[in-house]
Amino acid sequence: MTDLSFCGRAYAKIILHAAKYPHCAINGLLLGKQKGNELQIVDAVPLFHICLHVSPMSEIALTTVEQMANSKGLVIAGYYLANENINDVSIDKPSHRGISEKIAENFNNAVIAVVDNKDMTIGMNVNPLRISQYSDGKWKFKDKSSIKYEGGAGLLEAMYYLMKNEEYRNLVDFDNHLDNISLDWRNLLLNDVIDDALKNHR
Repeated sequence: MTDLSFCGRAYAKIILHAAKYPHCAINGLLLGKQKGNELQIVDAVPLFHICLHVSPMSEIALTTVEQMANSKGLVIAGYYLANENINDVSIDKPSHRGISEKIAENFNNAVIAVVDNKDMTIGMNVNPLRISQYSDGKWKFKDKSSIKYEGGAGLLEAMYYLMKNEEYRNLVDFDNHLDNISLDWRNLLLNDVIDDALKNHR
């Protein structure tokens, strides 16, 4: 398995997506780049909170995101999810398996990030992500200490600021975009807000 790092923006968008829909299962894509033996996850694209199954809508989303990623020299390097049940951190539901296996077919070192809902609070002092990486045809759990998160303690402070200011309300996923195509699934304005929060909490 390769070394793995998450930039603050990718981490923040996963958490904000889960915070916006605490009553729903959610999913999204992780965009990254491979640098030598390290996979850097640099952004996250929120997908759905209504119907997570592989469908014409998810096919459209995957194609659209892949085109955007390619234009920036990135690849779809993984998948993230939060399950509806607070105690559920499994990745084997058909709705998750369909997309994650498709990603792994196209990218050998693909990762899955699962939000542990029990660790989600406004003042999170622990990282709620559980990461697995695809290796030798299986998803293998990665020890938290082996994953680098940009920003360290400052990342948790930035997340507290973003949650306290309810920035999750401004996050747009593909379900939102399909309801109203004027809403930007790329979250360009939110990206700026997240980047500023990370800069101010170094």
